[in-house]
Amino acid sequence: MGIVNTFMHLVTWWNGQTLGTRIFTSRNGVKVGEDEQGNIYYQSKDGKRRWVIYNGLVEASRVSPDWHGWLHHTFDEHPGEEPLWHKSWEKPHQENLTGTAEAYAPAGSLRQAQPAERRDYEAWQPE
Repeated sequence: MGIVNTFMHLVTWWNGQTLGTRIFTSRNGVKVGEDEQGNIYYQSKDGKRRWVIYNGLVEASRVSPDWHGWLHHTFDEHPGEEPLWHKSWEKPHQENLTGTAEAYAPAGSLRQAQPAERRDYEAWQPE
C-alpha cells in the first residue's frame, strides 16, 4: 500500500476504518468474529456496544443477516458461537447490487440490451 492509499484509508470512512475508529477499536474493542467476506466484528469490553470493521468498501448490505441480528442485539450469541438454523428455501446472503451491472433488470427495462416492445402502453404526445 502506498503512502497515498494509507492516508486515504485512515481519513475516509468508506475505505474501512478511520484513524479514530482504529484507535477506539484497539483500546475498547474485543474481537468477536469474522464473516466469510472478511468483515471483522467487535464488541466493547462490557458487551454493551457492537460494531463491524468492513473488509474493503463500507456497505451495510455486506453484513449477513446472521451478523446483523447480533449487531443489533436481536440475539446474544454471535454466528461463530452458535450458527443460526436456516430454512431450506433461504438463499445465501448477497450484498445490494443496485447501481451495478449485476442489478436486477425486469423484462422491458431500458437496462436490457433489447427491451421488449410494450403494446399495453401508449406514450403521451403533446398537441
